Amino acid sequence: MISNKQLTWFKDLTQIDGVSGHEFAVASYLEKEYKKLGVDDIVRDNLGSIMAVRYSGKKDAKKVMLLAHMDEIGFLVKQVTETGVLKMHPVGGWFNQNLLSQRVRVTTRKGDVYNGTIGSIPPHMLSAEDRMKPIDIPNMLVDVGARNKEEVEAMGIQAGDMIVVDGPFETLNNGKRLLAKAFDNRYGCVMGLDILDALKDEKLDFDLYVGASVQEEVGLRGAQTITQLIKPDLAVVLDCSPANDALDPKAIGQLGGGVLVRMMDGNMIATKDLIYKFVDLCEENDIKHQFYFSPGGTDAGVVHKSNEGIKTLTCCLCARNIHTASSILDIEDYLAAKEALIHFIDIKTWGDVLCVND
Repeated sequence: MISNKQLTWFKDLTQIDGVSGHEFAVASYLEKEYKKLGVDDIVRDNLGSIMAVRYSGKKDAKKVMLLAHMDEIGFLVKQVTETGVLKMHPVGGWFNQNLLSQRVRVTTRKGDVYNGTIGSIPPHMLSAEDRMKPIDIPNMLVDVGARNKEEVEAMGIQAGDMIVVDGPFETLNNGKRLLAKAFDNRYGCVMGLDILDALKDEKLDFDLYVGASVQEEVGLRGAQTITQLIKPDLAVVLDCSPANDALDPKAIGQLGGGVLVRMMDGNMIATKDLIYKFVDLCEENDIKHQFYFSPGGTDAGVVHKSNEGIKTLTCCLCARNIHTASSILDIEDYLAAKEALIHFIDIKTWGDVLCVND
């Protein structure tokens, strides 16, 4: 099982609202936690990505970067109507059938938060034909209880404000699984903190950069700028991938199946010398792992193409219902990913790939 500290990180980070372009509160939380862990430095890029640094003190030390992304999918206020409801613009990939009647939070530019819901028309007020049609996001309305446009404006709500679908944090099955919004990818943010905590008393043979990028869900934007700033020799991308096992015990992506060996996805073919070492390491240490292929992608898609090319591995786990406000992950998968990652970033594991002794 996980510790109270880990559980607190999961709860806190999933409940912070931070859609792409509005990640400020997530970055602020991470910075405070990084400092509690006694890191040597904090580095930011101009888009808002953040990195905690542990220096080895060695001359010409190799740089290892562990990169999550801090943004979640959500919406922006697109328009305030005369009747006092809000039209919304999607940020990231949504399936419209997940949304009607969901509770939401709207955050203004001043940080005020208003609760509301995505309106749903009762079925007996729809024609038989309309009941058979899904409602598209452009036709959905957010109701914050205002009686007219003037009351919305008095709240300080305006176009561009962040809307997040509410997804409370819950433990399931006596703590064996967790339920919340934004495990994609606050999992990676928690893992970064956990790795820094686990290694805080270790003397490292490399400079360790641990952090989170912005705007992954809309095009891997922060990963590009932070990687160009850090210029790592080795990168490990932490992300949460979709499980597809609820009805099919043989489907790719099994909760409880262990850390993902992500061989290929929509924007990266795994660096073979690294992925084979990762598999060997899991087998040697009896770490649960599962092979994974995906049409989607992660920050690794831009990281591995940065500069002259960067040796890149993903250390992902899967969750059910990602890109909803009710995703579920398995604690054993998280612990397997953590154990595998701690073994992997030991320079004795990957150093020969970079010819560190040359």
